[in-house]
Amino acid sequence: MASLHIRNVPDSVRRGLRLRAARKGRSMEAEVRAILAENVQSETGQEFDPASLQDFVRGLFKGRPPRLTDELIRERRREARSENRLAKERSRAGRGKRAGARKT
Repeated sequence: MASLHIRNVPDSVRRGLRLRAARKGRSMEAEVRAILAENVQSETGQEFDPASLQDFVRGLFKGRPPRLTDELIRERRREARSENRLAKERSRAGRGKRAGARKT
């Protein structure tokens, strides 16, 4: 089954979702799944089929395996190190220019 991560959910929506889930005796995650399934069914007139969703997600990757979170984190850390190195070099270069300007 696919995973879905939703960012920037307003606090009021999260609180409401938490209360709604508690009233129904579900976790927030189970409540979100139920809401999505209900809305897909009402939109399409068909019951939610997890297998078709998985096929859709696989199609997005067009035969390439999805990248693992650990791989993405390692890549981002490499990028951050590179960005930090460049920033330090620019900072040093800027200090050298200012120091040279003071001497004259």
